[in-house]
Amino acid sequence: MKEMVFSSLLASIGYLEIIIAIFFFLVFCGLGNNGLPRNYPFLGMFPGLLLLIQKIHENSAKLLPRAGGTFLLKGLWFTNTDTLYTVDPANVNYITSTNFSNFPKGPEFKKIFDFLGDGIFNSDFDLWKNQRKYVRELIINQRYHKCLVKTIDDKVKDGLIPILEFMAKEDIIFDLQDVFKRFTFDTICKLVTGFDPGCLSLEFPDVPFLKVMENIDHVIVIRHLLPEIIWKLQKRLGVGPEKKLSKAVEIVDQVIGKYISMKHDELSKGAKTKEDDEEEGYDLLTLCIVNDGKAKTGLKFDNKFLRDTILNFLVAGRDGVNSCLTWFIWLVFTHPEVEKNIREELRAIIPVGEAEKWRLFTVEELKNVVYLHAALCEALRLYPPVPFQIKTPQEPDILPSGHHVHPKMRVMFNAYAMGRMEFIWGKDASDFMPQRWISDRGTIKHEPSYKFLSFNAGPRKCLGKETSFTQMKVVTAAIIHNYHIEMVKDHDFSLNCSVILHMKHGFKVRVKKRWA
Repeated sequence: MKEMVFSSLLASIGYLEIIIAIFFFLVFCGLGNNGLPRNYPFLGMFPGLLLLIQKIHENSAKLLPRAGGTFLLKGLWFTNTDTLYTVDPANVNYITSTNFSNFPKGPEFKKIFDFLGDGIFNSDFDLWKNQRKYVRELIINQRYHKCLVKTIDDKVKDGLIPILEFMAKEDIIFDLQDVFKRFTFDTICKLVTGFDPGCLSLEFPDVPFLKVMENIDHVIVIRHLLPEIIWKLQKRLGVGPEKKLSKAVEIVDQVIGKYISMKHDELSKGAKTKEDDEEEGYDLLTLCIVNDGKAKTGLKFDNKFLRDTILNFLVAGRDGVNSCLTWFIWLVFTHPEVEKNIREELRAIIPVGEAEKWRLFTVEELKNVVYLHAALCEALRLYPPVPFQIKTPQEPDILPSGHHVHPKMRVMFNAYAMGRMEFIWGKDASDFMPQRWISDRGTIKHEPSYKFLSFNAGPRKCLGKETSFTQMKVVTAAIIHNYHIEMVKDHDFSLNCSVILHMKHGFKVRVKKRWA
């Protein structure tokens, strides 16, 4: 009897080895001669996807032109994970504008991003319209604008500059991407809640709130790639990446709940005086509580609404700006001619006699700069902070490219690949050329949003676009005028695999002062 059991066990191990061997054979043979994934029975194109996943952004930019700009990736059978990848501007325009009503975020998006609750990113239809209307009113509020200007100025002067000065003085190699992450997180927390978590300091403190936000980004990518049944099982069992996500969301809820409670206490005690309003303005949480918009919008202004709204603002404001700052500084200081042109433009707005001195720039001074603005647009074209977006059609439809879509499949825009498509941007699509954004009249050239997707397109176009540019101009002008950034030799500047485009191994640099 024991011999029979042992023989059965050996046979089982043998079968398992055969299955594993077959699977790995399919993976390593997962790409066809054209470089596109092979379509296997039951497994679909999943084996080929495993080969491409570590460099998914770069591989997408290489493979999509071979497929004519649009490619159907077949998922595992019976999992509804077929995905139509497209970089065709006609398709993007059709989905985001022309037939916008048939391509909401959809229930699948809300499942994947369930931690965002009922905030503006997850919402569709009337709930989304009401929230967008309310958010627009908040952002154009003059008291918020005062808060924006003061917060950015203070954080650059008292947070970013002391770190750059110290690193220059001590000649230390450091991770500038980490500095930008801390800078933007402190800034957006202050703008949204009125409270500064203190991430940006010479001590580089370990702030759990910032760490868990990054953990959430990582798990969301995994949710995009795995069939829903698998990650939902992990969530139910509390294992794997879903366990990490659950703990991260718990910490996020605790911190945001604390901020809401502190703000209610602050306002009930009258801590915000008229003088404070005149000098500092109002953060968004204060405006939400003080200017209850329930009558105008029909939204329920309870603590859950405030939690969801704050978290959506934090995600939007944290990720986009710090990603762009990192890639922009890398691009500028690896293109000396661009650096020279920006410095000359900044010098032109400095009073005579002060051009060769250390100084910071105000929001008003940088309001009309053209070349710096163009260079930021070019960096966003090549390295969009959100490299892909997913839509789900409500009803069967036919895209301008002739591809059929239906509710049991996904449509994905690849913004990173779009920025490198020669049929969209010309033969020099992969080159960093700020001048492509400057018209013959010397003004910023308009490019349609369905071609330049960094701030989304159509009715869902980003409301925080101007806020982002305001922040990025102040930061980049301060760095480029006052410092020279040196890249560490042989450092790996490859992309990460995430919902936000960061440098996988950080941005290791030295900084040198230009002025005594």
